[in-house]
Amino acid sequence: GVIVDVDGNSLIDLGSGIAVTTVGNAHPLVVERVQRQVAELTHTCFMVTPYAGYVEVCEALNRLTPGDHAKKSALFNSGAEAVENAVKIARAYTKRQAVVVFDHGYHGRTNLTMALTAKNMPYKQSFGPFAPEVYRMPMSYPFRDGPHGGAEVAAWATTKMEKEIGGANIAAIIIEPIQGEGGFIVPAPGFLPSLKAYAAQHGIVFVADEIQTGFCRTGEWFACEHEGVIPDMITTAKGIAGGMPLAAVTGRAEIMDAVHAGGLGGTYGGNPVACAAALGSIEAMETEDLNARALAVGAIMRERLEALAAAHPSVGNIRGRGAMMAIELIKPGTMDPDPDLAGRVAKAAHAQGVVTLTCGTYGNVLRFLPPLSIPDDLLREGLDIVAAGFDA
Repeated sequence: GVIVDVDGNSLIDLGSGIAVTTVGNAHPLVVERVQRQVAELTHTCFMVTPYAGYVEVCEALNRLTPGDHAKKSALFNSGAEAVENAVKIARAYTKRQAVVVFDHGYHGRTNLTMALTAKNMPYKQSFGPFAPEVYRMPMSYPFRDGPHGGAEVAAWATTKMEKEIGGANIAAIIIEPIQGEGGFIVPAPGFLPSLKAYAAQHGIVFVADEIQTGFCRTGEWFACEHEGVIPDMITTAKGIAGGMPLAAVTGRAEIMDAVHAGGLGGTYGGNPVACAAALGSIEAMETEDLNARALAVGAIMRERLEALAAAHPSVGNIRGRGAMMAIELIKPGTMDPDPDLAGRVAKAAHAQGVVTLTCGTYGNVLRFLPPLSIPDDLLREGLDIVAAGFDA
């Protein structure tokens, strides 16, 4: 929960390296497995000479991800790579090309995932041209939607898909169950299940991008579980391996099997050391019941943020699940975003020893992603310092 900088200053970490060090930095179970693995074997490409760690991570993913259908997993290096491979697999399986994504969505920085990502600056500006056959649909954003339920917004999106693309031409619908970079947007209840139902009706692969939301971050193993949504495919990274670079695609076995032999791969994907770290992280999550811990952390954060909102009319909205919370800042009395205030508060908190992150399409959201290992008193102290930033 604490980062020490080069000058010896201690900073309370409310960012976890953007939701990566969920089990804490240098968790003993991660360190022990990584050290043992490094001493034995640092690398062999899984496609050349398979090794047990890769298989064990895939077995864990198949067991932990939602749904009791037959599953298969493949490992990669980064979230963007996982999303890109999910698109490849969905296209191979459906023999279709169109991919549907959503307003405010973020899926990565490679060429294809830049096309999937909504926000231009800083992610896309000057980097085009982008991949074709990507279509963006309306997102349920309760704070800005007004009185529209999740099923209603989903109906706008699916009608648009039907009329502008045709359900029979869509390979995949890709959505973050809670949008990360877009502003920690939790869609209204019913939005995700309605999209999943449309996908099932039209033979579309429903992909949950759980790269920021996965692995106990929201109080469930995966955020789509809060509404009982079972994705056809799920992409994971960030919190999967305690800080080592690892990502995965887990999907229905028949979908994953659609790709020809040799069609998926990469030199480092599922590196043995990263797999060892993942097995240590998953063991920590299970033995320490980090889903329960995420809910406890979330309760502390929500209480503190509600007190902050009561004192500051610039806090327009508090939202999130578990240890993935955010506040959206506005100019009081309006719905106008206040990115300047978000930046100033983050800077003031940093000056007083707290690492916090901003996000949002409008740059006006402060997000809180503490490691789940953070002690309650340290978390409260960090939030008090953020609150003092508002007062300042």
